[in-house]
Amino acid sequence: MSAPLGPMVVGTWSWGDRSGWGAGPGERDLERAFAASLRAGINMFDTAERYGAGESERMLGRFIAGSKEPVRVATKFSPLRSQWRPKHLRSALEGSLKRLGIGRIDLYQIHWPTRFSSIGIWMETLADAASEGLIGAAGVANFSPDQIRRAYDTLARRGLRLASIQVQFNLIRRDPERNGMLALCRELGMTLLAYSPLAMGILSGKYGPGELPAGENRQGITRRMLEALEPLTGLMREIGEGHGRTPSQVALNWVIAKGAVPIAGARNGAQAAENAGALGWRLADEEILALEEEAGKTGDGA
Repeated sequence: MSAPLGPMVVGTWSWGDRSGWGAGPGERDLERAFAASLRAGINMFDTAERYGAGESERMLGRFIAGSKEPVRVATKFSPLRSQWRPKHLRSALEGSLKRLGIGRIDLYQIHWPTRFSSIGIWMETLADAASEGLIGAAGVANFSPDQIRRAYDTLARRGLRLASIQVQFNLIRRDPERNGMLALCRELGMTLLAYSPLAMGILSGKYGPGELPAGENRQGITRRMLEALEPLTGLMREIGEGHGRTPSQVALNWVIAKGAVPIAGARNGAQAAENAGALGWRLADEEILALEEEAGKTGDGA
């Protein structure tokens, strides 16, 4: 890419999505989240054609059109059984460009691997799009380390670097450390984009056994899980107080300290401002170790 992704990316999964997030935030609240993020110097927004059946991209496009600040966009193509040929990716890319109202997407990603078509086909098509100036960089999401290397090698033969891998990564979901993905990113000069850096909100410190999240955020989250995480969230709160920060900001700062870029969702201006509070400081090494030791006691999945 012409510029680095930055220390944080704004996630727009819930923008315009009425199926999984209930009534969700209104457009005015989301516009405030957009503006607050830009004021904080966070100008990369991650969306996808499938978020809200395209409404997330449309909404982001409206905000971009009304902004005088530079905005960078990452979006994703979703390969399905009915969308497995290069022409389908090209059509999806053109659709995203139209919904966003822009002429070039900074980071275009394959949303997940599929057995219906080879990684090589997708990478060749991304390289073609880059050569035409339609995308600035190519990325992937939810790929394994082996799949990442295959994608990287294919693009390298076309003179293009695989810029990023997007996977779940947070204090209680640390697979990218354990399976070598984080090390591979360092080796290849790629960025690891960490989605769900707050583990669907349960690392925010806002929930507990007596207060479960609602809607989409509640899937798979139980009182027993939150009870098991209470020592960790308590430690996050204690460490955060020492820095004048919230548990959410501690969780996001941990991701940054590990060398990844968190994709932090923001549904209003206050959330965007809180996310930005994870920047400009760093957890001490001993605090990182203490957090990881406490998180390890719960085991993955709490």
